[in-house]
Amino acid sequence: MTDRTKKRVAIVGAGIVGVAVASYLQRAGHQAILVDPNGPGQGASFGNAGCLNPSSLVPIAGPDTFRRVPSYLRDPLGPLAIRWSYLPRLAPWLIRYGLAGTPGRIEQQARALKSLTWPAFDALMPLVRDAGADSLVRRTGILIVYRSDKAWEADARPWNIRRRYGVEWQELNAEELRQFDPNLARDLTRAKYVPNNGHTIDPAGLVVALANHVLKNGGEHVRAEVKGFALDGNRLRGLQTSTGEIPADAAVIAAGAHSKPLAACLGDKVPLETERGYHLMIRNPETMPRVPTTDAEFSVVATPMQHGLRMAGTVELAGLNAAPNWERSRMMLGRARKLLPGLAEDIAEDRLSMWMGHRPSLPDSLPVIGQSTGSPDVFYAFGHQHVGMTTAPYTGKVIAEIVSGRPAPIDLSPFRPDRF
Repeated sequence: MTDRTKKRVAIVGAGIVGVAVASYLQRAGHQAILVDPNGPGQGASFGNAGCLNPSSLVPIAGPDTFRRVPSYLRDPLGPLAIRWSYLPRLAPWLIRYGLAGTPGRIEQQARALKSLTWPAFDALMPLVRDAGADSLVRRTGILIVYRSDKAWEADARPWNIRRRYGVEWQELNAEELRQFDPNLARDLTRAKYVPNNGHTIDPAGLVVALANHVLKNGGEHVRAEVKGFALDGNRLRGLQTSTGEIPADAAVIAAGAHSKPLAACLGDKVPLETERGYHLMIRNPETMPRVPTTDAEFSVVATPMQHGLRMAGTVELAGLNAAPNWERSRMMLGRARKLLPGLAEDIAEDRLSMWMGHRPSLPDSLPVIGQSTGSPDVFYAFGHQHVGMTTAPYTGKVIAEIVSGRPAPIDLSPFRPDRF
């Protein structure tokens, strides 16, 4: 790449998506500047379940989703909670969410998601190896466990979609499940083991390792809050930030749940919401699952991690600014004991830590990827919802191609910002 085609690219956001974008931009010969008021991996990338699942190609909204909502909402600590004071603002998003759950749209969304999830490991592992972070990634599969045939049958629709799109798994009966992982509860009757999935044992540590490699190779990290864009006509001159203007030939908005006002500055009104997720960490647990294990009854994931057992999951719709409801983290201790009866009945408080973060979510479960409408020099890579760790690496590769002026390697029309 000649100096004339080498670009100085500012990436807004230093989570897994922004760092993956920066990594692939460097590989394409560009200069990468991460712009984030916080350190790498401190947002949603810090507290997620750590799963790296090519099988995660089923959109969240579906014909059975709304049937379950009333029972969820009757339980204030159930898989879904809505702050009723936020409902008037949330209503337009919920309407779009419902419209996205028709069979035809689900098929289109699944096809689009597969284009990002399927190459996840092929796109991630070169970055991991270059950063010397191989020890943080496992490809030992995941497990989904059930306590009854009724729960198994209720989960059939998304698995039928996965089967149509080539996902393979093994079905285990109660005895096979006990042999696979004797640490799990004896009331579990069936399970699905997905061998080609994986996880990271330290999500934040992985992002930091990748970011450090970017910096080692000439990248920059500017600790600042982006306020807007300095444009000459529709051509980018730089980013307007809390610490002054940052010159840039191109920019990528990868600020997760905080991306909406930045897109609006460029004329793109994107219906981005935050699905607030919680986790509970148990340090030095008496037992851990063999692989990340989803309890289908409670919609929580137990992940064995470097620093202990992480229980993660659930959705709370309350916006960016509401105070956390820490009971949603604390209740996961009871869920953990139901899944892993070997855990102590009385765990000291100093062994527990809680977290709440913001999943950036669009109504159709698809991120926004591609060129902004306000400037040919500003690109979007946000809204990856529950699958940011999985889809970030290939998103980075796609963005590097289009920033370089080459054709996108996948169809970007499902991800365009004006699709709503």
